[in-house]
Amino acid sequence: MKISVIGTGAYGLAISHSLAKKNNQISMWTENENLVSEFQKTGNLFSILPITLSNNLSITTDLKENLKNTKLIYIVTASKYIENICREIKPYYTSKIPICIASKGIDDKSNELLSDLVKNILNTSNIAVISGPTFAIDMANDEPVALAIGSKSIKAKNMVLKTLPNDSLKLRPTKDIIGIQLCGAIKNVIAIAAGILKGLGYSESTQAFLINESLHDIKHIIYYLGGNPKTILSFAGIGDLMLTCTSTKSRNYSFGYIIGNTNDIKQIKNYLKNNTVEGYYTLDTVYKLLKSKNINIELITTIYNIVYNYESPNSLANLLITKK
Repeated sequence: MKISVIGTGAYGLAISHSLAKKNNQISMWTENENLVSEFQKTGNLFSILPITLSNNLSITTDLKENLKNTKLIYIVTASKYIENICREIKPYYTSKIPICIASKGIDDKSNELLSDLVKNILNTSNIAVISGPTFAIDMANDEPVALAIGSKSIKAKNMVLKTLPNDSLKLRPTKDIIGIQLCGAIKNVIAIAAGILKGLGYSESTQAFLINESLHDIKHIIYYLGGNPKTILSFAGIGDLMLTCTSTKSRNYSFGYIIGNTNDIKQIKNYLKNNTVEGYYTLDTVYKLLKSKNINIELITTIYNIVYNYESPNSLANLLITKK
């Protein structure tokens, strides 16, 4: 079976590597001609991840070729590119082909969940989303990892469950496609806050304080936006939150650390220029979305004011003590 993977960053490559274990033909798509050249010369993409790739993987910059005769599509790009990707996919897409979204975030133009954005542009309900505590390098190295899969489409859910899980990757299904995506997006925002606390020199105890408080806030946001609050207990919730908020592998955490440690606007902007920090964009979108619905989440507002309005990072620790 042919499977298309849209996006050949570290996570896209890790997912392609996992999919290739079941002897499907995996076609990866990228805009980067250099990656195609590297793959043609070496059969690998060591510039992305230091792993040996299966011979049933291929890579192309031709989206039409990537999608030709495909039975399943995985979208694994930064959330801000999803709209354009879907519009480029549309001429070659039929609504019967299931789509699995592995990207995390909320569309910054429409304030839509990515599943809604994909559904509206491609006119399909065959959509699943995956999210959970997995760094690309760990998945690629075949370490035991787990993801939550959210879908209301039986076809999409079954196709993902058939193709992605393996002897080192576990998937646990749920119908709460809203909660899975909100957890996956907002945990990046909380990871920035965790990095800020670490940069300020606070202990693991204070970071655990933050994580515990954020669990309650994310649960409330899920409820207010129509999801199941219990999803906070899933791999996409507490699992991913714990991982992203405690590891320097997370660019969101590292970004927050720079804010807390230096509070230097030049260094902060330089990091954003050279790294994709999903939480930075998600923070702006979530803040505006909550504000438009008159939902007040003090923690989100405080992080927003630190990151976007350059308020003192110390206000975060102060909030934890005073927050009701």
